[in-house]
Amino acid sequence: MTAPHVPLFAQVNKYFDKAAAYFDYPTGLLEQIKGCNSIYHVRFPLKRDDGTIEVIQGWRAQHSVHRLPTKGGIRFAPAVDEDDVMALSALMTYKCALTDVPFGGAKGAVRVDPSKYSVHELERITRRYTYELFTKNLIGPGVDVPAPDYGTGAREMAWVMDTYSSLVPSSIDALGCVTGKPVTQGGVRGRKEATGRGVYFALREACSYPDDMRPLGLQPGLGGKRVIVQGLGNVGYHAARFIQEGGGIIVALAEREGAVYCAKGLDVEKVVAHRQSTGSILGFAGAVDIPDSSEALEADCDVVVPAALANVITMANVERLKAKIIVEGANGPITADASERLLERGTLIIPDIYANAGGVTVSYFEWVKNLSHLRFGRMEKRFEEHSNEQILLGVEQLTGLHFTPQARAKATGAAGEEELVNSGLEETMVAAYGELRGIQVARKVDLRTAAFINAIGKVALAYMERGIFP
Repeated sequence: MTAPHVPLFAQVNKYFDKAAAYFDYPTGLLEQIKGCNSIYHVRFPLKRDDGTIEVIQGWRAQHSVHRLPTKGGIRFAPAVDEDDVMALSALMTYKCALTDVPFGGAKGAVRVDPSKYSVHELERITRRYTYELFTKNLIGPGVDVPAPDYGTGAREMAWVMDTYSSLVPSSIDALGCVTGKPVTQGGVRGRKEATGRGVYFALREACSYPDDMRPLGLQPGLGGKRVIVQGLGNVGYHAARFIQEGGGIIVALAEREGAVYCAKGLDVEKVVAHRQSTGSILGFAGAVDIPDSSEALEADCDVVVPAALANVITMANVERLKAKIIVEGANGPITADASERLLERGTLIIPDIYANAGGVTVSYFEWVKNLSHLRFGRMEKRFEEHSNEQILLGVEQLTGLHFTPQARAKATGAAGEEELVNSGLEETMVAAYGELRGIQVARKVDLRTAAFINAIGKVALAYMERGIFP
């Protein structure tokens, strides 16, 4: 069953309007924050491997320039349009504000189905799209910094970086023009898993408050909660893996070809291995097949994590959902009307502008690494290890105790780049949830409205501090 298309930007702005009612800012300031600052629509020819010519369409939207550079992924998808790009750029503005990441919001897209193009064709598309952005001053470490999104990954970001670097050969900061790159090309360890890890942190934090779990009839903590994850891409796979490691029980996994359900729980890695070997998630031993993947959202569970596409929970299926908690791993997976209905039923919705913010948070860390030209942990790691070793020796001398080699290694070890990145992401997600819940309790609103109130307030403050609005 295909969900009906609902304009995404209108949904985002509906959430905005609901939150904006809590402010007495000038109308002009709210309109400036709400609207999309600019959007560039490009068309260019692609010579395909068979010699035919195809016209490719692409977009780059900058929703807000209250902070520079702007930041947002590049999506390769066959059905993407201008409305989607504007909406996604708006969500990026609010994500960055919510997590105190100093970027404005942007988004890019190219209307292609990556599965129908060769690697060489995808490279030509990516490089030409990057060139088009460059000619309009829409890419650069201090201007606009893309990242991976649906249909793109580290490979495409390496092509973007290489193309940009060739156009500005004297720039020592060229690596900072894009994030989500391979580690060997200036990327940061932990970026690939960041969005899924952020989804896990979001769910873990929400489940940690007994007062919030009690009305749902759930015990505090993630342990034992039955979770359905829709999507086994970069976000869904890592979210499912971390949730399982954190004590959650993954009862269903859904992909394009269908879904599998097992009340006792699925082993995420084994399901992924089965899909890689057979080409389908269906037929996994010990699980029940659900041929229509959208119906997996309606299975018995405590938590649903839609981590693939927008508009998968609508008024057409909302009444059949049984989950008490929904974590929006994807952008805009619940339509505005369905969201209101779920709130009426008492469902706890952890909104996308918070739950999905792990990727941009770690992209920020990568950007900082590129501009500083220094790997996280390089300066202090050995110093900290030696200092910890001296402390341990002192403890042994004072107490007469002797630590095993394993205990010594654990006690004296210092954090490297990946550990520091993951720690920074956890701190960001924990602090952001604390702010959201504080607003939720104080204002007596749902989490999404609290998130928008927080984001709007921070963007408004940035404009006012620049003297643009009184």
